[in-house]
Amino acid sequence: MKGIKFRLSLLNFLEFAVWGSYLTSLGNFLARNGLQESIGWFYAIQGIVSLFMPSVIGIIADRWIQAQRLLSICHLVAGAFMAAAGVYCMSVDTIALAPLLTLYTISVAFFMPTIGLNNSVAYNALTRAGLDTVRDFPPIRIWGTVGFICAMLFVNFAGPKGHEFQTTYMQLFTSAVFSFIMVFYALTMPKCPTSAAGSKSLVDTLGLRAFKLFAQPRMAIFFIFSMLLGVSLQITNGYANPYITGFAGIEAFKNAWAAQNANALISLSQISETLCILLIPFCLKRFGIKGVMLMSMIAWIFRFGFFGLGDPAGGVWMFVLSCIVYGIAFDFFNVSGSLYVDRETDSSIRSSAQGLFMIMTNGLGATLGTLGAMAVVNHFVVPTDTPEVQLDGWRSCWYIFAAYALVVAVLFFFIFKDNKDKPVVNVAEAEAIDAGDPEGMIGEAEKR
Repeated sequence: MKGIKFRLSLLNFLEFAVWGSYLTSLGNFLARNGLQESIGWFYAIQGIVSLFMPSVIGIIADRWIQAQRLLSICHLVAGAFMAAAGVYCMSVDTIALAPLLTLYTISVAFFMPTIGLNNSVAYNALTRAGLDTVRDFPPIRIWGTVGFICAMLFVNFAGPKGHEFQTTYMQLFTSAVFSFIMVFYALTMPKCPTSAAGSKSLVDTLGLRAFKLFAQPRMAIFFIFSMLLGVSLQITNGYANPYITGFAGIEAFKNAWAAQNANALISLSQISETLCILLIPFCLKRFGIKGVMLMSMIAWIFRFGFFGLGDPAGGVWMFVLSCIVYGIAFDFFNVSGSLYVDRETDSSIRSSAQGLFMIMTNGLGATLGTLGAMAVVNHFVVPTDTPEVQLDGWRSCWYIFAAYALVVAVLFFFIFKDNKDKPVVNVAEAEAIDAGDPEGMIGEAEKR
């Protein structure tokens, strides 16, 4: 167990570098290859597979295949199909939607469960080393965000000028390489023992028992708003890069640094995400959970609004502000949301309730959001129009997204009532919950 913190930090770095290689730049590549109108499907599919694949893989990890081995297997499949997607794009003159989306879907279906498996492996290793998972895991998990940022910056600057990885299929190969490294590195992690097949019912394993929380009006309202806010989660991941890069087609902005380095600019969002979590203890104490969640919703308004108002030249400061408020928009909702679920649910279904929270936000919410955003963008931004006309369409889209976030915030303010009599759990624990396993596998790892 010597150097286990360093080893787990590297594990998280590699895990999220796989994702960061394409998540914010894929839309740019698709738009440049005639698939702009289908961008939403590539981001919605992440939410769709997250509704069932993590639970299925979690059952296998709990009962039959040790988590570190299954982590390796999943990355092998995910990397192979991502590489196959890259080979396909490289070998054809015109990229067709069906074969690329099929290869990408299979890759993502096996990658999404690795986030939970990665956390299970880390919790198991920390527990076996006699370390405190609540105290020691969050600093380790931060290296996942660092890996995500480094991968974003790599695909932004790698490659010949005008053909950087962020605009080509090379981002797919980059992701595949990180996955293949994980195939071998995951096997070096401490063993995660499996449990007896009959020790946990299928209903509990799938987290279905948590759905009874909908019988409680306050929790039902909370989960519905979680879904409504989850709508916003993937919009900028899919469309911010092609939007900012599109300014390069306008004479006044063609030489602007931001228009040429959209991924590097967007990486400020992830840096802000890492730093804004430090504000949560103060804000929770001062404003309470409802106040913090409302701040997140207001931050989404500014996130979208600043994108609509800014430009890569004199208005680049608005893009920067949009990236800064992203940390509040993302962190404040995810951490405070997990806190609320932890506070309001019984310990017997707490892990399942966390899984339900993730299903409502990153599953249903994000899926509906990306498909809805695709419909809006396809209506207002027509690829055959001039760049100037497309810009007007883009601005209309961002204002619509901001208006949606405003409506959700107002409704939340008037409808949601917090039970202030219950104490808030320790923020360090909240960070561990948020950074932990959304599919409920951490609970098993902590028991081992």
